[in-house]
Amino acid sequence: MIEITPTISLADDELEFSFIRASGPGGQNVNKVSSAVQMRFDARRSPSLPNDVSVRLQRLAGARLTQDGVIVITAVRFRDQQRNKADAIERLAELIRKAEPAPVKRKPTKPSRAAREKRLEGKARRSTVKSLRGRPIE
Repeated sequence: MIEITPTISLADDELEFSFIRASGPGGQNVNKVSSAVQMRFDARRSPSLPNDVSVRLQRLAGARLTQDGVIVITAVRFRDQQRNKADAIERLAELIRKAEPAPVKRKPTKPSRAAREKRLEGKARRSTVKSLRGRPIE
């Protein structure tokens, strides 16, 4: 069980890991060891996520989301498998934490009377300045 927030935790069987060879530093070891981790999480069908969180998570995932609603996270930051696995889980947890809070509804506001008057006064002043730039009247 992976605890994301006090209200959301994921079962271990919801995450699917595959290990692939990573590019980058590592010498000969990079050709022999599959240290990179590719983690798949089905956000659309996950029983652990509330529906509204799932929808926001899918929107946040962007290019990491497949057409089937599966989020694919590839972790290659570290040279060993366990640290890359932990990194992938932490990145998914961070995405879910961002998706959890519902967006705050915007309250429409109106400019105050003083602000409207100030704006109109500025427009009148600018109009006067521009009208004085014309040719003198004979």
